[in-house]
Amino acid sequence: MSSNPIHVLVVDDSVVTRGLLTRALQSDPEIIVSGSAGNGQTALNQLRKQHFDLVIMDVEMPILDGLETLKVMQQEFPKIPVVMASTLTKQGTATTIKALAIGAAGCIEKPKANSATEAIQLLAAQVIPLVKSLSGRKAARAPRPVTDLSSTSKNTSPSSPVHMRTREACLHKKPHVIVIGSSTGGPQALSRVMTQLSPKIQQPILVTQHMPAAFTPMLAEHIARDSKRPAKEAEDGETLQAGHIYVAPGNFHMYLQRQNLNVVVRLNQDPPEHYCRPSVNPLFRSAADVFGERVLAVMLTGMGEDGIEGTRQIYDRGGIVIAQDEATSVVWGMPGAVVKADLAHEVLPISEISHKISELAQQELIKV
Repeated sequence: MSSNPIHVLVVDDSVVTRGLLTRALQSDPEIIVSGSAGNGQTALNQLRKQHFDLVIMDVEMPILDGLETLKVMQQEFPKIPVVMASTLTKQGTATTIKALAIGAAGCIEKPKANSATEAIQLLAAQVIPLVKSLSGRKAARAPRPVTDLSSTSKNTSPSSPVHMRTREACLHKKPHVIVIGSSTGGPQALSRVMTQLSPKIQQPILVTQHMPAAFTPMLAEHIARDSKRPAKEAEDGETLQAGHIYVAPGNFHMYLQRQNLNVVVRLNQDPPEHYCRPSVNPLFRSAADVFGERVLAVMLTGMGEDGIEGTRQIYDRGGIVIAQDEATSVVWGMPGAVVKADLAHEVLPISEISHKISELAQQELIKV
């Protein structure tokens, strides 16, 4: 056991699920489950008496459910990250997306497994990297994938100090498409951005959010509500339309392809990149290929480095790159990698990103 373990509170009305989660979490020596509760009210009572670094909480519970408990926690314990554990029912996924939009840091699926051993393995693969990332610990890494940051990075390494650009401002042309990548903390960040976008924006917007397949249709519905514009889970072969928002379906990469005078959305199940499918890379790379310098890319909160290669292609083709700043990111992994590689034209708090997108999307010539 670590001398400085991550203390986790597990909240679920199922004794079996609490046991599986506990065994999954404690398979890592840096994590200890130092409390458990069968409903939200009991969890709040424990939080008022004992220190926890993170809470993993069921969505649907008696007495006080996950959503209502999260709302209280945001008032009383705003610095404690909450991960929602959801069943793949329509009600469960809908409530999970609401929780993510109002402040939950992440979500995991409750697995359907043939044995306790298999369930523990599936849970551990989901939850341990998330817990460590949200707690500021470095998760153990698998062998580096083919998409290697070190092979494409220039001027700085991933461990280099963060620095801002000092070059003279350059003129860019008005973007024809807006692409957004996000992961941990992304649904809340997307909600902030979409709610405040100018209604005058007519460029199509494409979003790759790391999220299981059961959740992405509901995410698209929430984006439609927040943005007050058409938004949907993308379908293979559909033509991009002005003012519409397309969300990458869970377990599918989304990319763009030119067909005669049109640009269409394509989906595939090619191997994961940076352990992710959907990955931000196929969207960003293809946007650079199809639209060249006419791309506006936004990298929001998320763990890992997914999207760094695609961001470089957008930057090298003359597109514009915005990265969320560290202070407002739940995890400054993906936007941090972009900034450290010196690829961000603007590094902004989440409260300013929608205004900047709206400004850049409406000018014919842009100085950034």
